[in-house]
Amino acid sequence: MFSLLTLLDDIAMTLDDVAVMSKIAIKKTSALMSDDLAVNAGVVKGISPARELPMVKSIFWGSLINKVYCITGSLVLGFLYPPLITWILFIGGLYLSYEGVHKVIDKILHRNSETKQAVEKISEEEKVKGAVRTDLILSIEIIAIAQSTLSGPLLTQTITLITVGLAASILIYGLVAVIVKVDDFGLYLVEKGFTSIGMVFVKSMPYIMKLLGIVGTLAMLLVGGGIIVHTFHLPLYLNEHIQNLIIGALAGLLIVLVLKLFKKLRS
Repeated sequence: MFSLLTLLDDIAMTLDDVAVMSKIAIKKTSALMSDDLAVNAGVVKGISPARELPMVKSIFWGSLINKVYCITGSLVLGFLYPPLITWILFIGGLYLSYEGVHKVIDKILHRNSETKQAVEKISEEEKVKGAVRTDLILSIEIIAIAQSTLSGPLLTQTITLITVGLAASILIYGLVAVIVKVDDFGLYLVEKGFTSIGMVFVKSMPYIMKLLGIVGTLAMLLVGGGIIVHTFHLPLYLNEHIQNLIIGALAGLLIVLVLKLFKKLRS
């Protein structure tokens, strides 16, 4: 009887630790989740209404598989050689900074019309595969950042990472499913006679997508810059968010210039 009570007490303490660490980890990775949300909502845009939810479902299952890979790899690396996780984070930070700056440059150069035409020619299957690949990169960052906040027994860390991974996928793709159906919900209200309210939902959709794109780009630069700052333990000269944004933008711009120079030299 005593051993059973001890076991239940240990389980309760473990779950309590998991809850606390999961909360901290989710808070740390919230910017990446917002970026993942913006990216995937943009991918589904332009698909026929009947295929929107099935497509989101396919990407969601791919995201869950990605989380399994990332959690397994993170735990193995954490056991074999923990410093490698820091450099994986750093490379991911550079990638996010590059992607953020690349999106801004595309907008400035007004190449978005060409991008839209190219996207329309891509099949649903290819869009799903592309979204799952992007999710893999962001999942690596989410799990790596989450693990950097963890401590304690391996079992507690494993359960926490599983909790964070599931929460991230369910939250992100649940919101994507809701967002892509905002205009359909508006049309439903119009059909039921609530024309004014329905048209508000329909007309708000383009602005919601644009806002998500801006939030996603800022999140890339903020997270990328933050990872670079923490990797090299850079001193804080400005407001943390402003400094991370500036460093992320500078790092991304440097990578863009280096890649362009490399292409010119190669050609």
